[in-house]
Amino acid sequence: MNLLFFLTPKCDVCVLDSDYTLRQAVEKLNATGRSAVPVIDAEGRYCGTASEGDLLRAVLKEDTQKDWEHVRLMDVIRPDFNPPVNAFASIEDLLQRAMEQNFVPVVDDRGMFIGIVTRKAILRHFMQELQKQA
Repeated sequence: MNLLFFLTPKCDVCVLDSDYTLRQAVEKLNATGRSAVPVIDAEGRYCGTASEGDLLRAVLKEDTQKDWEHVRLMDVIRPDFNPPVNAFASIEDLLQRAMEQNFVPVVDDRGMFIGIVTRKAILRHFMQELQKQA
């Protein structure tokens, strides 16, 4: 089994642009209703994940909403949060990451973001397998 079987492709994933300001990131994250969103640069490389917590901490540091316009998203996100897996990673590696993260970003050999694998997609697959066996 290949992890690409579980992949939600980049075109179907809400992402934030790495050159967004804090204001832009807050607005887009709020509009999506998500609690965390991948961040990619202009070339399509995965830069990290912006979480509600990251953005909230940054917002609380600023005096006014106008100040949000001067804070860069890349200065807010944690570089080690929600690390990606390579598209050819083993299912075991994917499952290990999925135990720790709600979604696992997937990159190709160049570090280009190609999509995500959600914990829900993995669980759905294994539930269907169990139902087939019953």
